[in-house]
Amino acid sequence: MNNDITSALRPALVMTLLFALLLGIAYPLALTGIGQTLFPSQANGSLISQGGKVIGSTVIGQAFTGDRYFKTRPSAAGKGYDGLASSGSNYGPTSQALADRVRADVAAAKPSAPGMKVPADLVTASASGLDPDLSPEAALYQTQRIAKVRGLPVEKVRALVMDHVERPLLGVVGEPHVNVLALNRALDGVGSTR
Repeated sequence: MNNDITSALRPALVMTLLFALLLGIAYPLALTGIGQTLFPSQANGSLISQGGKVIGSTVIGQAFTGDRYFKTRPSAAGKGYDGLASSGSNYGPTSQALADRVRADVAAAKPSAPGMKVPADLVTASASGLDPDLSPEAALYQTQRIAKVRGLPVEKVRALVMDHVERPLLGVVGEPHVNVLALNRALDGVGSTR
């Protein structure tokens, strides 16, 4: 009987060790090598540097608070755009707290473009709380405010937004969107008269 246990135990231990080495070490190392070779920017977080300092990532949103910049979607991740606390608020559509926050955000956004309807993505958070993109409508909604604060023609700011609209993959996968960090960097490149 003792002999039966050892004869059954040995192949089980060998297979466990083999698969641990194969799937726990070899496979992750191979995928890491492929990623670093073929897609080094994406494998390292799609980081954006300026003057040798990392200022953000194209795939993780960040808060822009000044009126000189395009604002992003609200974030429910931690204290806002906290990658360690990525999540939504989990408020349901009947939540009074959500309704109050959205109402306050709409009131704060209305002066940017009087008479226009506030786009939904300017007042609603994404599921992850880290969305780096806006709809083109939400970016265009902010052009009057930015043009006024920076002393630029509205048409120039609108053209900048339209130049940064990323179209759906193959024309059908996804929605048109604007990466807010890339747009704000381009905006800084244009400068201002104030």
